[in-house]
Amino acid sequence: MSGVRPEQVTWVVGLDYSELGDLAFDRALALAAERPGVELHVIQVASGYGPMVSVEVRDDTLTLTLEEASARLKQHVQQRLSAYEERLGPLQLGRLVTHVRVGSPAQEIAQLATDLRAEQVVVGTHGRRGFSRLLLGSVAEGVVRLAPCSVMVVRPPNGAPEPKLEPPCSECAALRERSGGESLWCPEHRQRYGRIHTYNYTARTWSEPPSSAE
Repeated sequence: MSGVRPEQVTWVVGLDYSELGDLAFDRALALAAERPGVELHVIQVASGYGPMVSVEVRDDTLTLTLEEASARLKQHVQQRLSAYEERLGPLQLGRLVTHVRVGSPAQEIAQLATDLRAEQVVVGTHGRRGFSRLLLGSVAEGVVRLAPCSVMVVRPPNGAPEPKLEPPCSECAALRERSGGESLWCPEHRQRYGRIHTYNYTARTWSEPPSSAE
């Protein structure tokens, strides 16, 4: 029907100055290349109180005014966009808007998506800093839980090392069996875990409550 404007497609991108934050932004640009006219809103969530905020930038933490943090984010996003377009050609974006908010990263990202009625949020799982300050992927997990729209979680490249769990120690298992659970670790693992694990063992004895004398 002529004269009817199509509904604006809006995406929100979480950026934290980490390598994965940049990767998430680049992924959003790659997707935007297939959706001409899409509007990108890039958000960086700082911490702090009063007129000054703390912004984590790779291996450093900067204390800036909110205006300085906004200017830094705008410059960073423009540089990433220019580098992307130099490699792959110009994009037909509707608009590219940057936001700096103060608070909980997951909540602020999800709130912006709610405010803008975004179709999609793009975030990284965990950066070395920034998002990682709330533990592995907790920001991404929080956004998935809170956002009113679909969330694309950008993971590290395949070559990135992933933590691996050790198989159960046969000596520890044998010791637990021999001691009836009184001893948990073999000498090697007792030396390792004794420094980083705190646990309490309480023996439970179940019995019928005594009957009251008449």
